[in-house]
Amino acid sequence: MAAPGEKLGLIAGNGKFPFLVLDAARAQGYAVVVAAIKEETSPEIESRGAAAVHWLSLGELSRLIDTFQREGVQRVIMAGQVKHKQIFSSIKPDWRLAKLLLSLGTRNTDSLLGAVAKVLADEGITLENSTALLQPLLARPGLLTRRPPTEDEKKNISYGRSVARHLAQYDIGQTVVVAEAACVAVEAMEGTDATIERAGRLMRSLAGEASTLSRALTVVKIAKPDQDMRFDVPVVGKKTIEAMRAAGAGCLALDARKCLLLDGDVILDAANESDISIVAE
Repeated sequence: MAAPGEKLGLIAGNGKFPFLVLDAARAQGYAVVVAAIKEETSPEIESRGAAAVHWLSLGELSRLIDTFQREGVQRVIMAGQVKHKQIFSSIKPDWRLAKLLLSLGTRNTDSLLGAVAKVLADEGITLENSTALLQPLLARPGLLTRRPPTEDEKKNISYGRSVARHLAQYDIGQTVVVAEAACVAVEAMEGTDATIERAGRLMRSLAGEASTLSRALTVVKIAKPDQDMRFDVPVVGKKTIEAMRAAGAGCLALDARKCLLLDGDVILDAANESDISIVAE
């Protein structure tokens, strides 16, 4: 539990993740100071009991630092996605972020956010693990649903993990969609759910054509090698299950203790209703 009045900063992106962190932090007694990203964060964040909510545009790194220092915040959690295409198209960097971007050898997520974390640390602000307050929502090892993977799905998982681990080391994406040990779709900037939807469209386009490729899809989502749990943690939600159902995907494989189930048991209930197998290892 937090000391009375202890402050915790929250850099909030989109989706449900920031709300889960905010609620968990408040339940543990933290006074939460939210830095909400105008281009990403839901306005609902204003009504969730934060001690303060400050709206910043993506790229205002100096203002972010000034805000936390003015509020007396020394520990911060980053939660919620910032769409990769926003980073590369919509961002208007201030002088501090522009200087940081020019110093990067590569502009992938890890290098960018890692550099931001270092700048924050240099200013006396420590970026904590994003799942520190949400340990019960991390995927536990083993079978998470009623139905275990079939033998064909197990082969897909094994192949998909091998492919995904090679891709993840280059920060290309953390999700691959497989059918009969063949890659149907690989995640890039569009995100997991859009990757699954794209795989489903491809399978539907093959309807009625002679093919040796099974239409049964398996989704494999992994953490990066040496995953930095401070940011870009793999997450799945109920929408992921809905995307799988629409695409005809029957199995989801995750990395145990490194993937966050945003909707908790709701995800597992939805998967069971659709006869989707979820396994973590």
